[in-house]
Amino acid sequence: MRMGDAAPDFEARSTRGPIRLSDYRGRWLVLFSHPADFTPVCTTEFVSLAKSYERFTAHNCALLGLSVDSLYSHLAWTRAIRELFKVEIPFPVIEDPSMLVGRAYGMIDETSENSAGVRATYFIDPEGVIRAVTHYPLTIGRSVDEMVRMVAALQASYSGEKLAPADWQPGQPLLLPADEKAQQDPDWFCRSAA
Repeated sequence: MRMGDAAPDFEARSTRGPIRLSDYRGRWLVLFSHPADFTPVCTTEFVSLAKSYERFTAHNCALLGLSVDSLYSHLAWTRAIRELFKVEIPFPVIEDPSMLVGRAYGMIDETSENSAGVRATYFIDPEGVIRAVTHYPLTIGRSVDEMVRMVAALQASYSGEKLAPADWQPGQPLLLPADEKAQQDPDWFCRSAA
């Protein structure tokens, strides 16, 4: 899947009951895969995502985790996280033992026997269109701060009338698209929107 593609709909079992991707229409969604339950880096990501959950919901954005592990493994792992780290996982984690969802999204290669190689993240808009994609290797955890920033930047620039510059944070000025009609101005290609 690439930016601009419609996110494939699916139905799956999750730690919060049956899930359909289309149930999330009307709000932003971060769909992310993790290689496996009960692994060190995945555990740190889930703890960090849980602690930042309110930051996502403040942007009308839901979180949805995915791995090939079974629902029973997800339930045992999230229970262990709660007991060890005193953190409740507030978002659903779906099972994908057949790897159908992972393959539909390109998270898992057609010849792969498992999902151990990649941490994929899809930022999906309220209409169900993929607006950004990130991939991290097995050995490196994602930056939750950057995930929140990505959601905020996508929302701030959604109309295409404003752009988010490098290192932009919510509340900072955005940029205007380059305006060749204003080439007499020295900043025609990099103008602040505020």
